[in-house]
Amino acid sequence: MVYDLIVIGGGPAGYLGAERAARAGLKTLLIEKRFLGGVCLNEGCIPTKTMLYSAKIYDGAKHGEKYGVTAENLNLNHEMVIARKNKVVKMLVSGVRSQLKSCNVTVIEGAGEIKGKAVEGYEVSASGETFVGKRLLIATGSEPLIPPIPGTKEGLEKGIILTNREILDIKKVPESFVIIGGGVIGLEMASYFNSAGCKVTVIEMLDHIAGNTDRELSQILMKNYEKKGIVFNLNSKVVEIKDNTVFYEANGRKNSIEAEKILMSIGRKPVIRGLSLENIGVEIERGRIKTDETGKTNIPEVYAAGDVNGFSMLAHTAYREAEVCVNNMLGQKDMVRYNSIPSVIYTNPEVASVGETEESARQQGINFEKSIVSMRFSGRYMAENEQGDGICKVLVDKKYGRIIGVHMIGSYSSEIIYGAALMVEAEMRVKDVKQLVFPHPTVSEIIREAIFKF
Repeated sequence: MVYDLIVIGGGPAGYLGAERAARAGLKTLLIEKRFLGGVCLNEGCIPTKTMLYSAKIYDGAKHGEKYGVTAENLNLNHEMVIARKNKVVKMLVSGVRSQLKSCNVTVIEGAGEIKGKAVEGYEVSASGETFVGKRLLIATGSEPLIPPIPGTKEGLEKGIILTNREILDIKKVPESFVIIGGGVIGLEMASYFNSAGCKVTVIEMLDHIAGNTDRELSQILMKNYEKKGIVFNLNSKVVEIKDNTVFYEANGRKNSIEAEKILMSIGRKPVIRGLSLENIGVEIERGRIKTDETGKTNIPEVYAAGDVNGFSMLAHTAYREAEVCVNNMLGQKDMVRYNSIPSVIYTNPEVASVGETEESARQQGINFEKSIVSMRFSGRYMAENEQGDGICKVLVDKKYGRIIGVHMIGSYSSEIIYGAALMVEAEMRVKDVKQLVFPHPTVSEIIREAIFKF
């Protein structure tokens, strides 16, 4: 059977791309080797947010006396948290499957492999069958990066070392956890297990946490974590793992720390093995499928979206990339503007950013000015946060007065940042935003407060 489009991978880029294509009239086949919804829905975005919300409720109850609410015999039941997480995931996966069925997408379970070019397109095999697609959308996502640290393989086999996959189904909260990597996944898991009563230590090779996040925000976040009892070892390189002991070097000295469990969370890499991309000559660059801003590869009618292209490993980026790919397949010119994609760390407090940081702006030689205001300028924030230390930072290029970056740490930041992303995307100027009306009282007003500092 010949399909107008074959999608390999059923994560955010894959299932949304398949749905958009099918609704536009393309006969579409989706091939997924594990679970519909991909890592985001099954082993990432949704499961972690479900767990973090339980921890947030628990933390709020523990400190409820600040707000006139008292409670006794509080307990975070980890088994119930995991059970609820599984229920939420099951419902959402079912919803994805239902959506695909409603728009007549054919779904095949199995690993897709590109066999080569055919007269009418490209041959792809899965589950013992061969299919032909006039177009291909490769959306195979990413997987945990496992470094060649001595002892890692043995630790994974023994179940002492976990990745983002295993940690979401851990049966009980360990007494102690060492998290290798202070990026988004590591920090979110540190937040949950710290709230659950676990002694957490984070080992990070850089001199800061949270990757490319604005340095000022990452420092505030780390101080909040440290107040809760999380220990950070920065500028530290793990050199060996032996059973439950992690050996690392810091400032020229060798150190070690023992823990019941170890989370390996140093990053992710695109999944391209097993696809046989070489059979049609798809270009690979530094372990990722090379694409342009329209999602096209070097091969006609072959596109790639999501983590597999390595541009921006975020689910919402994958959604947009998939839409751009399908639009271009249909002859509608479209492109992704990566400078306005927001990012969020769903910790407590939340961190949200979009656009340039001070560091990236300086690297590009952008002449900018900044405005920094405390979240306490927001009445809503003050009403809901005792002694909160959140801030909002806005960067503006001096030449045109355009907003080029917004960075926030504090409650509701994840829900507010889309508005800031729109400002960056639309290249809005300070004088444009000054004319907008923000609802009161909301934490979103903090952006207006920052803007009026210019």
